[in-house]
Amino acid sequence: MSDFINTLLYGIYPYIALAVLIVGTAIRYDREPYTWRSGSSQLLRRKQLVWGSVLFHVGVLVIFFGHLGGLLTPIWIFDALGVSHGAKQLLAVVAGGIAGIMAIIGATLLIHRRLFDARVRAASTFSDTAIIVLLWLQLALGLGTIPVSLQHLDGHEMVKFMTWAQGIFTFNDAAASYVADASLVFKLHLFLGLTILLVFPFTRLVHMLSVPVRYFWRPGYQVVRQRNHRNAQTRMPAE
Repeated sequence: MSDFINTLLYGIYPYIALAVLIVGTAIRYDREPYTWRSGSSQLLRRKQLVWGSVLFHVGVLVIFFGHLGGLLTPIWIFDALGVSHGAKQLLAVVAGGIAGIMAIIGATLLIHRRLFDARVRAASTFSDTAIIVLLWLQLALGLGTIPVSLQHLDGHEMVKFMTWAQGIFTFNDAAASYVADASLVFKLHLFLGLTILLVFPFTRLVHMLSVPVRYFWRPGYQVVRQRNHRNAQTRMPAE
């Protein structure tokens, strides 16, 4: 029974989450383009928003690209570069730990602002609150993996998750077996991460895909003409 649950959660569920992520995001962009935004509330309690948002976004971006590169880079590349598994795991613990602390402090500030400021709470939806709470829990689980990782500085645990992630993307039937004996905190971290991917298209997280990179190669500058006040004068009706 435990093997079936492990296969269901870490061998089948990843494909369900990824399919919903891709298809759901495409459908939302096509059918509801005006909802493709972060829903800013920056006019309300701005100072706390700035601190929380900066800490959260910087921390999450470091974690995201760290996970992306660390899990999906073929192991032979690290071996060819002479980077040992232990060194890679130690780097992940240190860099991920610092970024995780930054992100969870930022998320805590954002949650406090959203729940305890009446105006922000009134302008929020259930989805807005639920997703930031889910992200906070995911960050907490990520930080919770650090003590376990410190007990395996040989990098063996890291290799498990690299093999699992790469196995999912290469449609390896045995992918789930690579994390079967992983610590519970790692399994919860993986499951919640997949769940966040599953709900991604239905939340404000879609604004992550709207980074305005096109501005880096736009053809020219925006031309702003000064208004001619003399021509804009209006005549008052005679009394």
